[in-house]
Amino acid sequence: MAAAETQDSAAERASGSSFYTAMRIMPKAQREAMYEIYSFCRKVDDIADSSGPRDKRVEQLKLWRSDIDAIYSGSGVTRSRGLVKAVKEFSLRREDFQAVIDGMEMDVHADIRAPDWATLDAYCDRVASAVGRLSVRVFGMEEKPGIVLAYHLGRALQLTNILRDIDEDAAIGRLYLPREALQQAGILSNDPAAVMAHADLGPACEQVVLRARAHFDEAERVMAKSARKTVRAPRIMGVAYKTILNKLVARGWAAPRAPVKVSKPRLILAILRYAFI
Repeated sequence: MAAAETQDSAAERASGSSFYTAMRIMPKAQREAMYEIYSFCRKVDDIADSSGPRDKRVEQLKLWRSDIDAIYSGSGVTRSRGLVKAVKEFSLRREDFQAVIDGMEMDVHADIRAPDWATLDAYCDRVASAVGRLSVRVFGMEEKPGIVLAYHLGRALQLTNILRDIDEDAAIGRLYLPREALQQAGILSNDPAAVMAHADLGPACEQVVLRARAHFDEAERVMAKSARKTVRAPRIMGVAYKTILNKLVARGWAAPRAPVKVSKPRLILAILRYAFI
């Protein structure tokens, strides 16, 4: 497959992403690197979310581990060859790709149901903040603030995802709301369907909202002190996801829960504010 075809394919996979608008404003080299990172994340996430046998999915993720290792050892690569240029150009770290796979394995080994806060935080670090650590290198941020931004914004986005997708996740037997929040709300079950129908689901969700808002605030502090051109994309991502979080809170947690999305005009305003000014 030609390099141009590989890049087109990666861009097509990214086109359905909430992050696509933010990616498109970047210079070509950064944009293409982000497409490849997103494509990798989508592929391993698709494995984690598929309905195939768990042992087969574990094997598929092991193959991806081998492919990532092959990039860094200089040996031949197949499915991950589109990442080679990005890894070299932006000094992307192997441990961050492997951390993403670690997070996907958490979903494969067993359906996550009411993890404690520490386990949920580890999950968020692997499936979201690790992607952030890869991304801030592409954005061109300084090392220390970039890592801090990845820590907080990654967690803010993932906690928002969890709140947005509670019904979708419950339908496939998963429940990411933390055990402590559920118990404090008087919910002792970890059965996804029972929790979704519980009258006190709202107070449990609100604890996750508070944690997400705290991470959004810390991410904003980092971005406010960083060079504007290096945080244009994460600012747009932050605006989009904070809008989702606010809409979720305004909608409430009682069933039936209508899906929440960001309107195109809202994203356009974010682009005008952060991309071109």
